[in-house]
Formats: sequence, C-alpha cells, structure tokens
Amino acid sequence: MNKSTKITITKGHTIIHEWLARKGFHSFAFQEETWQYILQNKSGLVNAPTGCGKTFSVFLGALIQFINQHPDQYQTQKNSSLQLLWITPLRALAKDLGRAMEEVIDELGMNWKIGIRNGDTEISERQKQKRNMPEVLIITPESLHLLFAQKNNSELFQSLQIIAVDEWHELLGSKRGVQVELAISHIVNSQLSKVNEETTARHSPFTFHHSPISLWGISATIGNLAQSKEVLLSPLKQKGVIIQAKMDKLIEVETILPDEIEKYPWAGHLGIKLAEKIIPIIEQSNTTLIFINTRGMSETWYQTILNIAPQLAGAIALHHGSIERELRNWIEDALHTQKLKAVVCTASLDLGVDFRPVDTVIQVGSPKGVARFLQRAGRSGHAPGDTSKIFFLPTHSLELMESAALQHAIKENIIESKEPMQLCFDVLTQYLCTLAVGEGFRPDEIYKEVKSTYCFSDMTEYEWRSILHNITEGGIALQHYDEYKKVEIEDGLYKISNRRIAMRHRMHIGTIVSDAMLKVKLMNGKYIGVVEEWFVSRMEPGTVFTLAGRNLELIGIKEMTAIVKPSSSKKSIVPSWTGGRMSLSANLGLMLRKTLDSVYSSPRKKLPIELKVLLPLFDLQEQLSHVPKENELLIEQIKTKDGYHLFVYPFEGRLVHEAMAALLAYRIGQITPITFSIAMNDYGFELLSDQPIPVDDSNVYELFSAENLLNNIQKSVNSAEMASRKFRDIAVIGGLIFQGYPGEQKKARHLQSSAGLLFRVFSEYEPNNILLRQAYQEVFDQQMEEVRLRNALQRIKESNIIITYPKQLTPFCFPIKVDDLNRNNLSSEKMEDRIKRMQAQLEK
Repeated sequence: MNKSTKITITKGHTIIHEWLARKGFHSFAFQEETWQYILQNKSGLVNAPTGCGKTFSVFLGALIQFINQHPDQYQTQKNSSLQLLWITPLRALAKDLGRAMEEVIDELGMNWKIGIRNGDTEISERQKQKRNMPEVLIITPESLHLLFAQKNNSELFQSLQIIAVDEWHELLGSKRGVQVELAISHIVNSQLSKVNEETTARHSPFTFHHSPISLWGISATIGNLAQSKEVLLSPLKQKGVIIQAKMDKLIEVETILPDEIEKYPWAGHLGIKLAEKIIPIIEQSNTTLIFINTRGMSETWYQTILNIAPQLAGAIALHHGSIERELRNWIEDALHTQKLKAVVCTASLDLGVDFRPVDTVIQVGSPKGVARFLQRAGRSGHAPGDTSKIFFLPTHSLELMESAALQHAIKENIIESKEPMQLCFDVLTQYLCTLAVGEGFRPDEIYKEVKSTYCFSDMTEYEWRSILHNITEGGIALQHYDEYKKVEIEDGLYKISNRRIAMRHRMHIGTIVSDAMLKVKLMNGKYIGVVEEWFVSRMEPGTVFTLAGRNLELIGIKEMTAIVKPSSSKKSIVPSWTGGRMSLSANLGLMLRKTLDSVYSSPRKKLPIELKVLLPLFDLQEQLSHVPKENELLIEQIKTKDGYHLFVYPFEGRLVHEAMAALLAYRIGQITPITFSIAMNDYGFELLSDQPIPVDDSNVYELFSAENLLNNIQKSVNSAEMASRKFRDIAVIGGLIFQGYPGEQKKARHLQSSAGLLFRVFSEYEPNNILLRQAYQEVFDQQMEEVRLRNALQRIKESNIIITYPKQLTPFCFPIKVDDLNRNNLSSEKMEDRIKRMQAQLEK
C-alpha cells in the first residue's frame, strides 16, 4: 500500500470482508489499494500475475462503492441502471465472469443483474437490456460499438460509475484496442458534457474538468506498464495509478526431453514423437491444458493422443476458434466442473477467469514469447499462492534452447512490451459512420474526443477533414459515386439517413478482418465449425479432412458453406489456418542469444539440463562452423549440389528475417547481377543462388547497414503488392467494400479484386489518400517490423560478424534448409524419407 493511500474502512469494506471470511478467503494488499482508489474516484491499471484475484480488485471495488452510496438499501435497491461496464476481449471469458459475479451478488443478497452482450447474445436478451440496463454489462469491443449505433445510446451510460477493461494487455497493440480507446473517449466525454450541462443549468460557476467515471485496466503480463496505462487513460486526461500485486507467482517449468538428440534437427516432427511422454502427465493430473500454436496442429495432436491413449476417449476435448460455439461452450463448462481430463487448445484458452480447476499446462513447441508462455503457465495453479506447473515439449531439438532461454527470462523478469497502434484511420472511419447511424455527431465535438485518445493524438486537422470528406463526398477519387457518400449533413449534424446504408453498416460494425471463412455443416444441417476459404477451394468432392476432431468427407460447397458427411477413412488432411506462424519476440530472441553465449562461457556442469543434452549438437556446430556469442553474428557460406548457400543467424524472428533477407538480396544484387531463392525460420535465413555470393569481410558491414533502409526495403520487396493485400483489410474495416449479407458473403478473391481496383484508383488519382498511406505504413510496421529490423541492423553493426565456410550443412542451417524443401518440394519422394536420408548422409 502506498503511504499516500489513506485506508478508510467503510460499511462496504466491512460487508465485503465478512463475505470473504465466510468463504475462507482474505483480501490482498493490492485489492485493498484498488478499492481505496475507486472510492476516491481515481483511475488506473491493476497488474497482477494470472490467478491472483485481479478481477475481484475492481469488481468488489464497484460493490463497495455502491454499498457506501446506498448503505441502508443496497440489498433492496432494484433497477439501478448501468453501474459497471466490463469490456472483455473474448466471448469465452464473458460466461465465466458472469457466473463468478452472479455468485458474489447472490451471496451478498443484492439485486444487481449481470448482463452479457456479444455476438452470441440472443436478440430477445438485447431488447431486454435496452429496456432495462443491467447493473453490470460484460461486453466485447465490437458489441460496445454496436450500442453506439442505437438511437438515444447516450442515455444507456448516464448512471455509469466504472469502466473496467479486462485483459488490457491482449487488446493493446491491436485494432480492437483502438476500438476500446474510441469507445472510452465517447462515453467519458458524453458524460462529462452531461455533467457540465447540468452544472451550468444550476447556474454554478464551476465546471468539471475530470470525468465522474472511474476507468480501470486489468492486466497480467506486460513489459510496458506505464505506457499501457497512459494509452488507456488518455481520454481522461489523468495520470492515474499503477497498482502492482507484490506477489511472486511460483512457476515451475519442466522440459520433456527426447530420448535421443538429433544433431541435424528439423522443425515440427519431434513433437508428435514425444506424444507418448505426456500421457502419464495427463493421467497424474486432475485437468491438463495442452497448448498448440496452430489450429491445424491442434487437430493432429488431438487425434494422436486418442490413438496412443484410447482410454482418454470422452475425457479429452479439442478447443479452438474455428469450432462451433455450442461445442466450445460445452468444453468450457466441462472444464469448469472437472468432467474433462485434458483439453487440446490454441490461444482460444490463453485467457480465463479465476479459479479454474486446471493444475497442469503443457506447451507444445515454442510459445514465441515470454509473456505468452507466462500467460499460459498461469492457467494452472489458478489461485493465489498456488504454483503454476508448465511442461515444455520441443518440436525439434533446437527448441530446447528456447526452454532454457524462457526459464532465464522468467528469472530475470524480461517480458515483452505491446506497442500501441497509432493513426488507424480505417477504424476511425468505421467509428464515425457508427455514430452517424446512431445519434449523429457534430465534427468539432467528436474531433476533440478523438484527439483525446492516444491513437489519434497526433492526427492533423487536414487528416480529420480528409476523413470527413471521404464519408460525406467519397473523397477526391470516388466523389462521382453515390454509394461512397454515406453521411449527410443536416444543420451541422452528420447522420446516415439512408436505411440501406445504415443496415449495411450495422452488419459490419466491429469488423476486424480475417481470412474469409466457410461454415462446415453436415447434411442434416448440424454445424461443425469453420475453415478458411482458400483451404476448401483446393479440395475436390470426396476429399476427407479433419475438423473438431472428426474426419469429414466433402460433398460440395453451397454459397459460404461446405457440406460434409462423417467419414471412417483413416487418412485425412488437416486444415491449416493462415496466421498460424507466429514470429519469435524480440525479448525471446535476446534471451536465445544470451543462452547461446553461455554454452561455452559457463562451466558445463552449471549449464541447465536443456543445454547439457544439446552439447553434442553444439560441439558438432562448433566443429563444422561456429556457435555465435551474444555479441556476434554468424554467417555460413556453403556450397552443395543445390548451389551456393548463404546462411545468416540474427535470432530475431521469422518476420524480421524475411525483410532482412530481401534487403540483403537487393543490396548484393547491386554489387553483381544475381538471382536468389529465400528461406527463413525464427533463428536465421538462407539466400540460395546458382553462382557464388559476393559476401566477405570487405563488404559485410556495409550490407547490414541501417542507412537508406526505408528506400532499400521498398525496392527489395514488392511493397506495392504487399500494401495492396493489406489495403483489402483496411478497405473492409473502413467500409469501402461491402462484404455481403449474412449467408451471401462475397468470396475472398472478389473482395481482393474490389480492393485491388480501389487501390489502383487511389494510387493513380489520389496518391495522398490516408487509407492508402495507412496500408503502406502497416506493411512496414507489421509485416516487415521496420523498427525492429532497424534495431537489429544497429545491433549487428556493433557486433563481430563471423563468416565461416563449412564443407557441409551444419546443425543450425539444417532446419532452415528443411523449411526451404518443405515449401519448394517438387519431389515425389516422401518429405520425411528425404530428410532422414539427408540426415544419414550428413552423419556418416
């Protein structure tokens, strides 16, 4: 507790303390501190390890506040309207949160109602909420924006006391986070205006400069706490407070070691070979979550575990975002009531409400980041004081390095930051149209609101006027087409009066684009889940694929639905959803370089077990080439029958390597005419050519220079093509492209075609269009990670660059070579057989 935080015990405190004591619980210092600040109408960010009661720090604070305001009627008071708005990133969280909150309300004998509003909420329930708002509304960012599209929506928030943004670390750095920023700015400023109007009406000389609303972010693992608080509280114009739980959550990491270490490892296949080792772990635990990075691999793992341990049938389930909602809900309920022994899942269960009965977590493959690993570890031992137990199962030998690096990072408390997004004009365009569908807006008022957010604080008046021009006149390039003139101006009020335009907009509020999905249904109409359009479009009727743990035969495609029937075939293909390849975080890359440094700088007996078992691999790498230290960059030049290979190992993640490889290829091409093929993984990248590659001590530092970076990047990759792809998403979010009515959605290729046409029109006739500019910026920031690339080049400039000339492939380059084979495999020979043959030849 801060010395400045005066502890006042009120009636609300007494009642909550008594309730906690009856349950055998007690409050923590960080919770008490939060309650005091809430009673002072302050705002801030609560940061605590997963499973330590963050939810109750704000929720019980809201109850204490209400009890103090109604000390004699707090149990009898009904229909108190909206008191607490709880914004959550996941629908799956809402149900659990609602259940936990209702339990508290019932036991306290209060008359509060808990409402849930998201894409799954029935229309009848929404109507009921509209007539009589519950005291607590748990809502997703998209559904909150839908409320703004209602007439008289400002009345819904008049009684609001507290806004809580749950799992803020998940929303920050995404367009959904920007939606939250805009929503907060609107609610806060609307209420502030209302208070000032009432103050003026009473002829009071005072006006409020602070919102009567208290705003709280709830966050677990994040590196840039101060900045994340600043982003959230920006519309309040308050500094606010950061409340950190002084609770060291014990995390026990155990690596599942393979019986034999491959000296020439390749990605992916080792994990399945180790599947048998997790069966005893599952059987010895009450409930186990098995985290897989991709949906496609989660399907494979679910089938593999059932094949190895058929006794788990009925006690194990599969959970990912493409499985239909009803089944996911059943799994979540069964997990809560301990009916399930294990759940194979993706990031769909990364977040969860407190006190889940999960005692073990297994992470299959690299989590790619320290924060994600901690978040998943925290799903076990999900109660204050409990130890979180997580097993790390490598999918190839070199991932054992990552396990050692993760454990080092946890000890050093090195956690990733989430960079907030700025100037997302597509989200702003959608938001303004949402307000225009609802009560309408006056530009000068909304401009101040929007500028109060962190995301749009640097927006110029010219950019603001451009957006207004786009939604009212279609902008410069589209001003002759009526369908782009959506917003009308009546006496200075910007409104959408056209019913067709309003209906279309309502259907796509909150759209944050992903790849086009097809529903998968059985012939009897039963819904199974969704797969991406590109995956199904490559299949012929009769093809068998796996979804939700079932083998299904494709009968045909009707509109946006794949019609299937159950199949008993043993052979099936597993869908791979795009976006499944996450990239190594900067922090984990840094820890990997430190871990490598320790291999030969520390006494062998003091090395962690993961590095000890890898010593034969490292010794072979050192014998053939070199094991790079933290301040070194290793480059290997190898000649094989395939050609001349240049392997580079920055350990910066797949996305940075992709951009760095293209940059290097372009710069080498300026020295001599040469053609390359490129391959990369999270540890390094390869340039392959049919002629010697002119890289040596005389030019290597110049090739990795950060000078003229932006200009060289634009020339090294087809940035226009990448921006055109990115523009599709921006055009859909910004409402330039209509995705179609429910059941009649346009196909992805049609959307891309429409977006491509607009992209070319803007490029030619309106090159300064702000959505066009945003597309290029997002390519540089997100796909190329330009800032991180620049930092990596700066680090390399200050490092020793070691160039070696091995006579054969090395343990470090082998997985990159396999990745290249995987993507350019024209051989009729089975991939696995070909790799085994290569391994055998190298180990002779």
